Amino acid sequence: MAKTKVVIDPITRIEGHLRIEAQAENGKVANAWASATQFRGIEIVLQGRDPRDAWAFAQRICGVCTVVHAVASCRAVEDALDIRIPPNANTIRNLVHGMQFVQDHVIHFYHLHALDWVDVTSALKADPAQTARIAASISPWPNNSPTYFREVQNRVKTFVGSGQLGIFSNGYWGHPAYKLPPEVNLLAVAHYLEALDWQRDVIRLHTIFGGKNPHPNFLVGGMASAINLEGTATINAAKLTEIKDMIARAQRFVEQVYWPDLVAIAGYYKEWASVGGGTGNYLAVGEFPETDIRDLGSLYLPRGIVLDKDLSKVVPYDHHGVTESIHSSWYDYDKGADATLHPWDGETKPHYTGPQPPWQYLQDETKYTWMKAPRYNGKSMEVGPLARMLVAYASGHQDVRAIVGDTLKALNVGPAALFSTLGRTAARGMETVLLARRMSVWFDDLVARIKAGDVSTFTKTKWEPSSWPKTSRGYGALDAPRGALGHWVEINDGRISRYQCVVPTTWNASPRDAGGQPGPYEAALTDNHPLANPEQPLEILRTVHSFDPCIACGVHVLDAEGDMVTEVRVQ
Repeated sequence: MAKTKVVIDPITRIEGHLRIEAQAENGKVANAWASATQFRGIEIVLQGRDPRDAWAFAQRICGVCTVVHAVASCRAVEDALDIRIPPNANTIRNLVHGMQFVQDHVIHFYHLHALDWVDVTSALKADPAQTARIAASISPWPNNSPTYFREVQNRVKTFVGSGQLGIFSNGYWGHPAYKLPPEVNLLAVAHYLEALDWQRDVIRLHTIFGGKNPHPNFLVGGMASAINLEGTATINAAKLTEIKDMIARAQRFVEQVYWPDLVAIAGYYKEWASVGGGTGNYLAVGEFPETDIRDLGSLYLPRGIVLDKDLSKVVPYDHHGVTESIHSSWYDYDKGADATLHPWDGETKPHYTGPQPPWQYLQDETKYTWMKAPRYNGKSMEVGPLARMLVAYASGHQDVRAIVGDTLKALNVGPAALFSTLGRTAARGMETVLLARRMSVWFDDLVARIKAGDVSTFTKTKWEPSSWPKTSRGYGALDAPRGALGHWVEINDGRISRYQCVVPTTWNASPRDAGGQPGPYEAALTDNHPLANPEQPLEILRTVHSFDPCIACGVHVLDAEGDMVTEVRVQ
């Protein structure tokens, strides 16, 4: 039977450049290939540098994940040099990282993923009064008046009337896969616009603790956040009050806008609870240590692995089980293309062997991506919010079990619904609610220590290279908004001799390995996946976006020689 080839290049509303190729047959995706089309070179750049500076370079892997690579890098170096950070520094890192999660997940839902489910032009047909009634029935958010929704509708009409949809351009508006009534579409569009202003407000927490955003400042051995309640250029009483208010505003928006919207929209798309499950294997390295990163029992979100969708047990995670394959990737290994290497032995040797653009089908090539293929004990693993919620649920985490149970009940679906495109999106929302609430606990802990006279945020122990061993190596584990992140560093004579990163999108966007095992994107797209119209592959976007791809993290824009890749001129 003839198969239709589908190419989406680039996938928009993500960070970086991703190409998805698929074969469609009888209204479903029969096969899929995920190709990252940019090269990352930060690991090469870091060689020979002072390990105390590594976080600043590693942080530039991405302009969206502005915290995660810095923290993972600091943890890797601290592990290598056996540095323990003060409790205040640990809590401040949790607050900075936690706000990154909350902001990032909300931005993803409204600005990157919601338009896969929300038909913007349909909002023009809505009755603003009915939208207001719907909004009031699901949330006490103050902007629930007919006047407010009519104003939003008029703004959208202005876009459409001018022939320029602006931020809403390039959508498959009118696609038959859209199911929301006009009034719910109007509700979602209104909150899309509100979320733009909200996220800009709450992320200012980074500027208080880290000096700026994006790319706030960090420090091996703690945080560069001096505390003096009477000072003017430090973390003082006024700034702590400001931070407390930001956390409250973040929680309020999450609980009264984002979460109700997600549950309401999900109710119209329950069939997606049986689509896009993928590998069935889920890995979480755990996050938010509430005492010390070495104390795994203190992690608010636990570490572990769920295999074959079995929630009856959690398999322990050990980073020595991580390997990377380049069978389908544009890299070389000294031991050959079918070798698998642990990151401490990892190599970053780019070798592009694919077709020269403009190419037609990368799926016809053995090697088709700049992503390596991470595996855990030989298995392809999904990472991200769904993996974290599943591991926490299977571990007996009370907060997670409660919100998962309430959500399944509200949607009238069973636990199997979690293993899906819809489950992936719902898990991100559940996690956001829990972290928005938990940030108040961390903030109160910080204030209590300060009131008790503890204002230390940095330890000078082992800061000087003269105190370091001649050779050492460390591992920095961190669960980022998009999933499990690992930084591995080797230090010789006070300088970095090897540095390797295995990032969330490398796990999720990985290609086939030597055994033909696909990565999570590829597996999800062939798991009972519909495709009504190959000319408008909206369904593929839904599943790919549910992972929240960050290709820049997996494949950074920098060529092997460090030459300029492109130049953009602003007119």
